[in-house]
Amino acid sequence: MLDRVRIKDHWGEQRIFTTRSIVAGAIVAALLLAVASRLFYLQVLRHDYYAELSQGNRVRIDPIPPSRGLILDRNGVVLAENLPAFQLELVREQVGPQAQVDASLARLVDIGLLDAEEIGAIRRTLLSHHVYESVPIKLQLNDEEMARFAVHRHEFTGIDIRARLSRHYPLGAFAVHALGYVAAISEQDLKRIDATDYAGTTLIGKLGVEGAYEEELHGTAGYREVLVNAAGRPVLRQGAFTPKLETQQPVAGADLILSIDARVQRAAEEGLAGLRGAVVAIDPRSGDVIALASTPEFDPNGFARGLSNKQYDELQNDADKPLINRALRGAYPPGSTVKPFYALAALRYGVMTPERTIFCPGYFTLPGSTHLFRDWKKTGHGLISMRGAIAQSCDVYFYNVAERLGIDRMHEFMSAFGFGDATGIDIPGEKPGLMPSAEWKRRTYKRAADQVWFAGETISVGIGQGYMLATPLQLAHATAVMAARGRSFKPRLVTGVRAPGSNLVTRRAAVPEKTVSEVTADEWNVIIEGMEEVTAPGGTAGREMIGTPYKVAGKTGSAQVFTIGQNEKYNEKELSERMLDHALFVSFAPAEDPRLAVAVFVENGRHGASTAAPIARKLFDAYLLPDRPASQVGTP
Repeated sequence: MLDRVRIKDHWGEQRIFTTRSIVAGAIVAALLLAVASRLFYLQVLRHDYYAELSQGNRVRIDPIPPSRGLILDRNGVVLAENLPAFQLELVREQVGPQAQVDASLARLVDIGLLDAEEIGAIRRTLLSHHVYESVPIKLQLNDEEMARFAVHRHEFTGIDIRARLSRHYPLGAFAVHALGYVAAISEQDLKRIDATDYAGTTLIGKLGVEGAYEEELHGTAGYREVLVNAAGRPVLRQGAFTPKLETQQPVAGADLILSIDARVQRAAEEGLAGLRGAVVAIDPRSGDVIALASTPEFDPNGFARGLSNKQYDELQNDADKPLINRALRGAYPPGSTVKPFYALAALRYGVMTPERTIFCPGYFTLPGSTHLFRDWKKTGHGLISMRGAIAQSCDVYFYNVAERLGIDRMHEFMSAFGFGDATGIDIPGEKPGLMPSAEWKRRTYKRAADQVWFAGETISVGIGQGYMLATPLQLAHATAVMAARGRSFKPRLVTGVRAPGSNLVTRRAAVPEKTVSEVTADEWNVIIEGMEEVTAPGGTAGREMIGTPYKVAGKTGSAQVFTIGQNEKYNEKELSERMLDHALFVSFAPAEDPRLAVAVFVENGRHGASTAAPIARKLFDAYLLPDRPASQVGTP
């Protein structure tokens, strides 16, 4: 008989089912409890935090850039201001991935709003900013460009036209090398500035006053909260749950008051019109720079608008180098303009007296040498004293002075007037020039002790040639020290700061420097009297100063561009224009109570008297005769 087999254990299955149900229920209960706990945590305990995050999806914070400070001349003439402008800006976060950004830029090229050659620089600039920042990609759109974008507006996300204040120079290229300019913030700029402070700001100062005083001019950025939709576009405020939006107004930059006198600056630029050169005028009583001109010039408004690569290359490669500030960076042989300083050194060290005469046959030779150092006047000046040597610019006289002083004493004395060192003017880019010495040559050329300096090199430096180099600013500064009889002030362009929204100007005190000491009043008188004879009838600049109601003390000069061989003759007619001598003139007036010291330099201007001195005359008339009509400035 077969055993009976139980096919189904009902009670066992029931126990298993019950156990599993209890476990599953416990798990579900635990999970529901976890979800409930999490919901309680998120909706109750962390309500404020997530409400703020949620609000952040509706509210966008837009930076409000500050208004840049104005720049005015000493009489209140506006030299740099701000005007409303429209620019094209892009927000990468709103545009999408990089491929979409590239496609949008390419489309802007297609419709003629961007140049293809600019895309690389724009892409690098975009990548140097945060994805949420609005970055300008096209500055100062004109009406046609705005209309063109409006037609295609529907094709772009994250790109829009925004109204901003942009820098404007109402007088164009006027005083551009003193003012500097502003341009778009570059990758290099972003590495040195605080991006938060410049949020929303498009332009930053470059060179000149704009660059040196960027911190004062820039101001402090503000912000506004803007309600936006899911696409990030501003919407009108609606409904009871519309959040309260905050706005913090920016603080405008301070206004700067310059020492520049626009009337005198205009005279300098008109005098240099069509020439390559520089003019610097300084008040010897304070170091205030009354005029600083360098030609040729360029319009700084082009940089504020944004130059294309082609436009910038044209400026950069121009043979006349308009971007170079010749007043600060043009280091040239000063020529005969330094003769009064060497004459003063000769008195100071006792190697010459005012009355002692030297015979000038038209050339000079060193003992034991047959090499001829020629005078500019082939027939010579005959017997000549110190005052006459300054007035007639006798080379032979100063060859003798240089030989007796020696290069080290020349270096020591000239350094006291600032030669060979930067003046410390309050804008960047100044070159120090060069006042050579035996020690300088030993270091520079690594010569042996017995082969360092040669007597013939001293002779050349004695008439402002050879190794000696000076900038127009250095010459003006040294002439101001001469005019002030040894008192020295650091040259400066900014004399006052005006807080935004205020009429109160905080004046900055002049910065005195070391005084040229151990020179007696009589010794100063001898040199200044010699410089007065330069502009008197019979002096090298006598004709150019006829009819001035004030007395001018000055010194003409010319500097060779190349060396002439011993048996060669200098023939201007056979030389190209760029091989002609440079023309220089330093002066101050009124001679008895100096108020203005001027240095004029003209590249390849040939003669200091006929080319440079008339320009100085224009500046003196403009400054000392303010009632004379501008059309009569510089005329007898």
